[in-house]
Amino acid sequence: MTYSTIDFTVSNDIATISLDRPDAANALNSLMADELHDASIKCATRADIRCVIITGKGKLFCGGGDLNEFKGVGDQKEAHLLRMATILHAAVIRFSNLKAPVIMAVNGTAGGGGFSLLLAGDIILASDKAKFVSAYTASGLTPDGSSTYFLAKHIGLLRAKELMLTNRVLTADEAQEWGLITRVVAADDLMSEAQKLAQGFATGPTQAYGGVKRLLQTAYSASMEAQLEQETQGISGMMTTHDGPHGLESFLNKEKPVFKGS
Repeated sequence: MTYSTIDFTVSNDIATISLDRPDAANALNSLMADELHDASIKCATRADIRCVIITGKGKLFCGGGDLNEFKGVGDQKEAHLLRMATILHAAVIRFSNLKAPVIMAVNGTAGGGGFSLLLAGDIILASDKAKFVSAYTASGLTPDGSSTYFLAKHIGLLRAKELMLTNRVLTADEAQEWGLITRVVAADDLMSEAQKLAQGFATGPTQAYGGVKRLLQTAYSASMEAQLEQETQGISGMMTTHDGPHGLESFLNKEKPVFKGS
């Protein structure tokens, strides 16, 4: 698939996906949903991708859904949104389920769909110039893109309701204080910090990273017994990989492990 709304590159086992509609606030349209879905499948199936960075080109991370496109479909808005949300959500699910860690490098304002998208990241780095706003109810809409799943888990139910009902805008520092993002980074250093972090992940135990992510997905929903059984299956299953036994042997021999991600 040839991309026109995103830029997709792979280097040193790191995939970088840049939302690439800077003249349109990197707004999510139906084509971008399709392309993000295609990119998510590449990230899930290529052995040479052991970390993913998602960012935006220009001044904004993503201003949300492309409302001009919605207007252009006339009386087909329901069908248009049904299709687009279905495909976008398939992409979000795929990114969330990757064994490879996903780093969101939020270079500027994230609103609406962009706000939702970043919440699916495993590590969220934000420029000190970034701002965050749910924005959906300002347009008479309910959220999509995963924010109703992730937001309350990150910041608590009452704060999630406040952001979604009032459309309060958070600065980067406020977002970090609330637990919405991982860390604030100077704007000029954002991508270098993301790359530095990604390089560590790209040489790490990818299967173990995937196991951690899978276990934490049920941290709020599984019973203690079910969660501990999943932990048992997970840690024992690591002995069927290369990196599990190799990591143990390296630790015992006081050597630095060389993980293959397999």
